[in-house]
Amino acid sequence: MSPAAVYAPTSAPAYLTRRLPLYQMHGDEALALLETNADRILAEIGIDFIDDEALALWRAAGATIEGQQVRMPPGLCRELIASAPRQFIQHARNPARSVQVGGDATVFVPAYGAPFVSGNGGDRRYATLADFENLVKLAYLHPGLHHSGGTVCEPVDQPVNKRHLDMVHAHLRLSDKPFMGSVTAPSRAADTVAMARLVFGADFVDQNCVVTAIINANSPLTWDGSMLGALKEYARAGQACVIPPFILSGAMAPTTVAGVIGHMTLVVMSRAALGHNG
Repeated sequence: MSPAAVYAPTSAPAYLTRRLPLYQMHGDEALALLETNADRILAEIGIDFIDDEALALWRAAGATIEGQQVRMPPGLCRELIASAPRQFIQHARNPARSVQVGGDATVFVPAYGAPFVSGNGGDRRYATLADFENLVKLAYLHPGLHHSGGTVCEPVDQPVNKRHLDMVHAHLRLSDKPFMGSVTAPSRAADTVAMARLVFGADFVDQNCVVTAIINANSPLTWDGSMLGALKEYARAGQACVIPPFILSGAMAPTTVAGVIGHMTLVVMSRAALGHNG
């Protein structure tokens, strides 16, 4: 019997296929200028990588290293990320719910990282593991959500050093949709991959994407060891990382729109390049 045969048919598409064409706000010339400026910042200012292994990888790739500061020659990041696929499948525990990421696909995912929850009476309080499990169940039942998400809320009633196990366990036990893994420490990323191998099988995980993870930076031009370590764990296990720059205009980036977009571009390029380089 095939794995799909043990599940009832889904009541909604596993993901949406976009029929409307993309609207490009800037022409090719403006996009090329944006990348050129990002390359210039990477080459002249650089980014700090607070991780000895990452520094060694950059040195081997041809970057200039001074302390923890990495300067990359123009074009190096694009060369390193050339192997990134334009789209891929994240496999779900229920094969009928596997989603396509990229291309003409749209995947709706629950919110991420909320420290508080609100009850029916409007009371606002810190979230618990019970809240987390209820939100996973709701996402599983919602036909408009194609993904179980990751940290749908922060269960602060659980110790920090083990709550990632409870969260990943909830996604695997209470939903058969795709899910996101832990990124708060390299060991927690490794735990996520190990748990996925128990459910999907080690051989399947080694050949397919079953976990996505959000890897972001919250310091100006700096990547810290926690996020770098988590990315390396997932990359080496062949799992997907979404790299959104957590950048606040005027706090960790310039105040102009062009400056912020340039900053975002160079941060994503450098982080993605390390993932493919490692």
